Amino acid sequence: MNATETLRLQQRRLQQAILAAAPAEGVLRQPAEGVLRTRADGRPALLHIYRHAFRARLVAALADNHTVLQRALGDEAFEALGRAYVQACPSTHPSIRWYGDRLAEFMATREDLVAHPALVDLARMDWALRDAFDAADAPVLELAALAAVPPEDWGALRFVAHPSVRTLTLAWAVEAAWRALREHDPATGEPEPALPAPQAHAHVLLVWRRGLETQWRSLPALEAGLLQAALAGQPYAALCEQAAAALDGDASRAAAAAAGALQQWLADGLFSMLRC
Repeated sequence: MNATETLRLQQRRLQQAILAAAPAEGVLRQPAEGVLRTRADGRPALLHIYRHAFRARLVAALADNHTVLQRALGDEAFEALGRAYVQACPSTHPSIRWYGDRLAEFMATREDLVAHPALVDLARMDWALRDAFDAADAPVLELAALAAVPPEDWGALRFVAHPSVRTLTLAWAVEAAWRALREHDPATGEPEPALPAPQAHAHVLLVWRRGLETQWRSLPALEAGLLQAALAGQPYAALCEQAAAALDGDASRAAAAAAGALQQWLADGLFSMLRC
């Protein structure tokens, strides 16, 4: 084995030892690696520093990606949740920016670590907003672009979403609590905001980025259904039909609802281009 292969093997064994919960003995075998084993006087091997730092850095990344959730839980409860998640869901992406994409899913299975199911929706909202912020750039479709479309072609129009657009189906009305916690800075020493009691409320949350600012708003049921159809690639005519079905066949109200929703989406900057 040449020097390069030996170094590669040592690096691999060190990585395994840092990631493993078990002691390093049996993973690291070469005499030169003795510093990574329990020391002669019985003190822990220096390896425990690397193990602790590795897990602590991942928990810190979780907190950075879920700022509001961390504030809602508090330091101790979030630390316990984070360490359990690190153990159950090891990091697999080269960048820890993307660590935590399964945290909400994990929380839904750990009632012992999550005091209320509404916290799962807080985690999902946190992640969606951070995800939208880091989404790719793309042009924003302006309302003026529709002026060039002949009226007879409107029914076939399809809309391509901006890469930052996300819709979340939430089970709880968490938006007011999310806003209060996001605006509160614990570093100021001001008392924590009084939060409303969680209310069960199945609805859709829209998340997107406009310029460098992330945006969100809760959607009424009709608009939510129409937007999800548009994001799925349904043509404008299908949106009008869907609106009519939701409004007891009232074609006039349906046309107004579809047109109003489209105008709002374009004002929000939710689409990047048209397809006919």
